[in-house]
Amino acid sequence: MKFTSKPAKTITALGSAVLAMSLLAACGGTTSQAAADSSSVEQPAAQTPSQVLSATAWQTTGAVDQDGNAVELTDDSAKNYVGYAYFKDSGDFTMFTLDDAPKMHGDWTVSADGKTRHITAKDDAGATLFERDSQITELTGDEFTYRTYPEEGNNEVFVDIIHTPTDHAEPAALTPSQVLSSTAWETTGAVDQNGNAVELSDDAAKNYVGYAYFKDSGDFTMFTLDDAPKMHGDWTVSADGKTRHITAKDDAGATLFERDSQITRLTNDEFTYRVPSEDDQNEYVEIIHTPTEHAEPANQ
Repeated sequence: MKFTSKPAKTITALGSAVLAMSLLAACGGTTSQAAADSSSVEQPAAQTPSQVLSATAWQTTGAVDQDGNAVELTDDSAKNYVGYAYFKDSGDFTMFTLDDAPKMHGDWTVSADGKTRHITAKDDAGATLFERDSQITELTGDEFTYRTYPEEGNNEVFVDIIHTPTDHAEPAALTPSQVLSSTAWETTGAVDQNGNAVELSDDAAKNYVGYAYFKDSGDFTMFTLDDAPKMHGDWTVSADGKTRHITAKDDAGATLFERDSQITRLTNDEFTYRVPSEDDQNEYVEIIHTPTEHAEPANQ
C-alpha cells in the first residue's frame, strides 16, 4: 500500500512563507535603519564671516558708486584701495599693490554679523599707524565688498570697492635694500636728539635736504628740492637695515667721498638716518624722508 506525503508539502510551503516574511522584515529594518542613519549625519557648520574673509586671498577687481555706475580703479576715489589683500587666521593681514609693492600690514577683525571690518595698520616696529572701520556690503566665498566715502561727512556719496578671490601668491617680505629702492624719497623733516623739530633750513640739516633715488642697480642720484643735482654714485644697505653706505662719484666715475649713515628707521613709509655732531656724538640730527611721487629730474 502506498502513502502520499501531502502534509510534508504543506509544511514546506508554510516554511517558505515564513522565511520570505522574515527576509522581508529584515530588509525593511535595514532600509529604515539606513534612513535613520542618513538623517543623523552632521552637516558642515556654516563659516563665520571671519572664516570667509580669511579663506582666500583677495584682489580688487572693480568699484561702483552710489548710483551703481562703474568707477575706474585709477580714479582718485578708488585708487588708494586697489591691490591684493591677505587676511590670516592668526588675525594679522598684509596688503600689496597690483605691482606687489607693500601697502600696509597689521591686525584685523570682522564683526560677528559680518557687517564691519576693522583694521589696525602698524609699522615695522609694531606701533599703530591708524585704525579704520569699513562697512561690508557683501561677504561671500565669491565676493568681498566694502564701502568708502570720498567726501568726508557726506554719506550720500560713496564708492563700493569690490574684491574677488585670487590665486596670486603673497609677495615675500622685502629686504632693507629693496625697501629703500622701492620708492623715491623726499626730505620732509628733522629732529634733534631730544626729539625737537629742526628746521630744514637750519645749518645742521640743510645739506641733507632734497630728493633721493636709490636704484635696484646699486646706483643713486640726489637732487635739491629745486631739482638741482646734488650728487650721484653707488649705494648699499647692510643686511640688518641699520647702515646705509654711499660712494659719491664725479661724472668720470672717480670717487669723491664715501660715507656710512646710521639708519634709525626704514619702512615703506619712512627712511630716517642720523647725522651726529662732529664735536659730540651724543648730539645729533635725524633726517626724515617719506615716499614721494616726484619724478627724477633729468640730468642737467
